[in-house]
Amino acid sequence: MSKKLYIKTYGCQMNVYDSTRMGDVLAPFGYVEADSPEGADMVILNTCHIREKAAEKMYSDLGRLRIEKNAQAEQGKRMLIAVAGCVAQAEGEEIIHRMPYVDMVVGPQSYHTLPDLIAETERTHASLTRLEFVEEQKFDLLPESLQTQGATAFVSIQEGCDKFCTFCVVPYTRGAEFSRPVEAILREARTHVSQGAVELTLLGQNVNAYHGRDAAGNEVGLAQLLTMLAEIPGLTRLRYTTSHPRDVDAALIRAHGEIDILMPYLHLPVQSGSDRVLKAMNRKHTAADYIGIIEQLRAARPEIAFSSDFIVGFPGETDADFEDTLKLVETVGFASAYVFKYSPRPGTPAADKAGQVEESVKDARMRTLMDYLDRQKLRFNQSKIGTVQPVLMERKGKKPGQGIGKTPYMQSVVLENAVHYDQQLIDVRITEAYGQSLKGEVVGAASTEAAPVQEALFSSADARP
Repeated sequence: MSKKLYIKTYGCQMNVYDSTRMGDVLAPFGYVEADSPEGADMVILNTCHIREKAAEKMYSDLGRLRIEKNAQAEQGKRMLIAVAGCVAQAEGEEIIHRMPYVDMVVGPQSYHTLPDLIAETERTHASLTRLEFVEEQKFDLLPESLQTQGATAFVSIQEGCDKFCTFCVVPYTRGAEFSRPVEAILREARTHVSQGAVELTLLGQNVNAYHGRDAAGNEVGLAQLLTMLAEIPGLTRLRYTTSHPRDVDAALIRAHGEIDILMPYLHLPVQSGSDRVLKAMNRKHTAADYIGIIEQLRAARPEIAFSSDFIVGFPGETDADFEDTLKLVETVGFASAYVFKYSPRPGTPAADKAGQVEESVKDARMRTLMDYLDRQKLRFNQSKIGTVQPVLMERKGKKPGQGIGKTPYMQSVVLENAVHYDQQLIDVRITEAYGQSLKGEVVGAASTEAAPVQEALFSSADARP
């Protein structure tokens, strides 16, 4: 008999990938994924430690799950509860100490051991933890069979981080940088394409730090791996995320100009425009370094667009530092971006730094920066009106017959009467543009051609209110 498995995923795309692979690991043991925890035989909370108050949110969800677990117990059933991911790695035994009804705590490098943990806890009724850093073993033991993800699929190629930014917990929860072997990645990619995927996104905490080995033992960088993947028949789109400016090398810049199916959109977190703050963050790049990388990428691929991450209110950030961030935003011109208020993460160097910024100041800076970036995003979206974009249709819209897809620039496009285009790549003329989406109309058959180059999208005068 099949068993119901409910997985709640918090945070980053890497966690989404991990949740999918947990489903792959448990499928041979009769687990079928469910839409809710009600009546589930097993619930997994796959947690993220990047977001603010991540642990508190997890404990709150565990409190609600206890009610369901008790209700099932009254009916003679046992619902297993597992906590996985980065909060699991950071909190460890504390989770079981606070919530003794949790059956297992498993770190992001150990979820391949879930079947063994389930068997042991069913035999002993003990709460178990598995928090080892064994990346190679994890990937070696994951099943070859994969859940079908549709037209868009994700492939993890790199995990962990050696950068030790002073605000970040990733090196402590994901471990040191590890790159999967080339052949394993190519095999997984071909499987996804054979199941209907036409777009692949390569994932890693520092994905452009990838340095895997090929079958002959030679080291391969991200640029070379992208070239290999681009040769897979049927694959029409390639992306990768998330990158670090320090790992953007000349070969990767050339790849953006030479690989047609590598999408002209790159998420490249900068975090701050102030060199003083960047040094305090241990980012190991300056604002000028970052701008120089942007200029080189635009020279190689003129139509490329950028998104980024920013942290406001880092300890010691002054008004002048924040003004430097606004200047960088003016200079670069972003198609999209994410803004976060700094919040201390226990165990990170920045958590104990002097000069913690008042919440009211963080709030004001966040609103100002988001206003700048929203204006740039709207202008970028408006620049696509009248152009024909290849749009990969991914899901249904809110209204009957609506479909929503993505342009090469990760813009959401809403189409009416799109019921016949699900999971297809089609040409769409953009007719309207808003802050968060576009509207369009179908103009032709499926296409893999890149969008026309848009010049002079940004200027300093356009960035500020």
